[in-house]
Amino acid sequence: MRVLVVEDSLVVRTLLTHIISRDPRLELAGAVESGEAALAAIDTVRPDVISMDIRLPGIDGLETTRRIMADRPTPIVVIADSVEDSSLKISMNALRAGALSVVEKPVATTNDGYDAVAGQICTQLRIMAAVPVIRRRPIGAEWAARKAAPPAAEMPALFEPVSATPSVLAIAASTGGPPALAKVIGGLAADFPLPVLLVQHMGAAFMEGFASWLDGVVALPVGLARDGEIMAPGRVYVAPGDRHLELGASGVLRVSDAAPVGGQRPAATVLFASVARQAGAQGIGVLLTGMGEDGATGLLEMRKAGAATVAEHESSAVVYGMPAAAVRLSAASRVLPLEQVAPHLLRLAQGRPS
Repeated sequence: MRVLVVEDSLVVRTLLTHIISRDPRLELAGAVESGEAALAAIDTVRPDVISMDIRLPGIDGLETTRRIMADRPTPIVVIADSVEDSSLKISMNALRAGALSVVEKPVATTNDGYDAVAGQICTQLRIMAAVPVIRRRPIGAEWAARKAAPPAAEMPALFEPVSATPSVLAIAASTGGPPALAKVIGGLAADFPLPVLLVQHMGAAFMEGFASWLDGVVALPVGLARDGEIMAPGRVYVAPGDRHLELGASGVLRVSDAAPVGGQRPAATVLFASVARQAGAQGIGVLLTGMGEDGATGLLEMRKAGAATVAEHESSAVVYGMPAAAVRLSAASRVLPLEQVAPHLLRLAQGRPS
């Protein structure tokens, strides 16, 4: 898989080329120091995946991502500094513009965390190179311009939903999640009556920045969940980095470092299973775009408990892995394209499920 490295720092660019050259499944297609150079090289180099820096001279990584996704769609992995708020915001907006994931920049080879960061970078590049990407319109126009997919039929009912007033909404996503979450949660009014519990697979160093970014693009207040916190209506609680989020008794949130489930921490299945136990038919579960199968069995537990459950339709999912697994298990009582998820949630919250 051919990798184009876009990085202005000579030190980091050298580290990235070294990391990529060590992995037999990756081939260095080129290394450039600016967005302009990347745009000029992409048709000649024809990479399978791009490693994208955010802070670049001239046009930055966000604008470079926008132009690539509008003119020659290619999987992009953002390589970002995790400590600067401004970098995090740009990184999140790059995901919204079409980049697939964000990982930490490599550190010096003498650093104790070098091998772990290097391994994560190579894993993300290999995985994302295989993700099909589409031409993207400029941010703000992309969702308005997308032709709405036809309504998806409800999955055959194994369990009739119990009529109950909803008390909590649980949502999970992975690859492609940030823009999907911005669309769904952004479609909920500021007076949305339910607390929202959220799991997004992302590197631990980026979760605070992700929550801050999401807080800035949706009407509902968003923040990282704290252990022992009592959830409140109309607030979004994000699972912290490398921590499970669960709903405990009496609306108390539980954040823990219990063992990963299905290789994930936080795990969507952990969240959904806890909502099934504590809220039963008063829960709503939503599983959006993502690679793998996390969340499917937890969503099935919610449906068995009588909750309303939704999986994103293949027509809108960036990666139809997690929702597909839920569909195979008949865990979703509704399978909806992204544009229809928020209106459906509003109807559910108002006691009008159809």
